[in-house]
Amino acid sequence: MVVWIIGLSGAGKSSLGRVLVQQWREREANVVLVDGDEVRRLLGTDTQEQDYSLEGRRRNAETITRLCAWLDDQGMHAVCCVLSLFPEMRAANRTRFSAYREVFIDAPLDTLRARDGKRLYADAAAGRRQNVVGVDIPFPPPSGADLVLHNDGPQPDWAAWARQVVAIL
Repeated sequence: MVVWIIGLSGAGKSSLGRVLVQQWREREANVVLVDGDEVRRLLGTDTQEQDYSLEGRRRNAETITRLCAWLDDQGMHAVCCVLSLFPEMRAANRTRFSAYREVFIDAPLDTLRARDGKRLYADAAAGRRQNVVGVDIPFPPPSGADLVLHNDGPQPDWAAWARQVVAIL
């Protein structure tokens, strides 16, 4: 099974993914976290501006999808934390994996700009960074997510959110 956690940068995908993996591993050992930023660092596709262009993002998304399919084929459960800005890829995921659940962390851009732990949105606003999803690359929110979590207030209770995800597995 693959759990695909979607949202803009800073929405909480990785935070939720880490807690979800911990909770799921209490029931089953064969669970792995596939974090989009970590995969980029591992493969060295995080150093050049073109890595974050729409084409670079598509290549990265295809790589992550292949990685999750490879893990799924081996009987591993993957929790994938990724922007996932290509609706056709999300639709294909429903038949690509042995089982698939899509979780969308919906966080308003104004909230993300206010938090901005990576200074991504501030750098984009100042013209120091391009190819920022939600700013100059459109982010089409998923229309058919299995679970939508709204992250527009104080820090969520990640454990409670992870339990909500476990409930739909």
